[in-house]
Amino acid sequence: MLAAARLDSLLNALPRLTIGLVGDLFLDRYLELQPIGEMSIETGLEAHQVVRVRNSPGALGTVMNNLAALGVGLMLPTTVIGDDGHGYDLLREVRRLPVDPQNIVCDPQRLTPTYTKPMRPVGDEVRELNRLDVRTRAPLSDAVVDLLCQRIEHTWQSSDGLIVLDQVNEPGCGVVNDEVRSFLHELSKRNPRKLIYIDSRQRLGDFSFGVLKGNRAEIAGACGIDPTADLPSFHRATIRLAANTGQSVFCTLGELGTLVATKDGNSAIVPAPTVTGPLDIVGAGDSATAGIVTALLAGASPTEAAELGNLVASITITQLGTTGTATPAQIRERRYVTQ
Repeated sequence: MLAAARLDSLLNALPRLTIGLVGDLFLDRYLELQPIGEMSIETGLEAHQVVRVRNSPGALGTVMNNLAALGVGLMLPTTVIGDDGHGYDLLREVRRLPVDPQNIVCDPQRLTPTYTKPMRPVGDEVRELNRLDVRTRAPLSDAVVDLLCQRIEHTWQSSDGLIVLDQVNEPGCGVVNDEVRSFLHELSKRNPRKLIYIDSRQRLGDFSFGVLKGNRAEIAGACGIDPTADLPSFHRATIRLAANTGQSVFCTLGELGTLVATKDGNSAIVPAPTVTGPLDIVGAGDSATAGIVTALLAGASPTEAAELGNLVASITITQLGTTGTATPAQIRERRYVTQ
């Protein structure tokens, strides 16, 4: 376990960090409903009654929320959103964070990716109803890709390291398309010692560079193994990935913790703290990313970084009905409780 002094040294370094982010930035819009709706005269259907609207940056924004809560000094997001009302609301929330938004491209030909989540109280619980998704399911234009790569290079030069989040499932329809992935690879060749941390839902195996992170299913897809395979299979798979990239690989395993493989052929599971009570695992992977990346940039070893990622995630999953965050004070308290 991280000693208290070591944990303090890592957390105290975070305000000095400038972290670049590249990928899909969404708006998470929560619609809080009354317990009982009204009947529409026109359609005869129930009309849900919204009493409060909460907006929050999602996808790449979830990582940003976590980085901000940890106390990171400055974030440089690089992405493409729409020039629309959802984009306006998203930028308003982004500007509440320690962010320089100059590299966010607003494209009038695209819709700002938005997850609208109706939340209805049922007894003592709040239940999420069917989500409404807004997204342009088409590739970026060549002109926008060229502009995006220019902005990525500026972010690369201005930051201590990059987080790359490939969220969109449809091939070629998100920010991290083939051209952007190739450009990021070229940047990694220019400065191999600079951190590029990559999290991809569907295409982790397409990255032959950077520090790769995925959950069981994502690592399995990248390595061509069964997601239900035993742990020795995942040890072997992550070791192969690390040998291919020449960088560490992180595989999150839920309550078991995080499997870490290094380029020298070693692997180990860093156990997660035990957490009890109701849990909400939405955003747990993004909170682990925030902990891992900040630790690595602060000088931590891969296993130390995995431990900080586990601590952050163990706090966020106890926050129900939202994508939670963790502060340094909460992390210190969790470490004290689990020591």
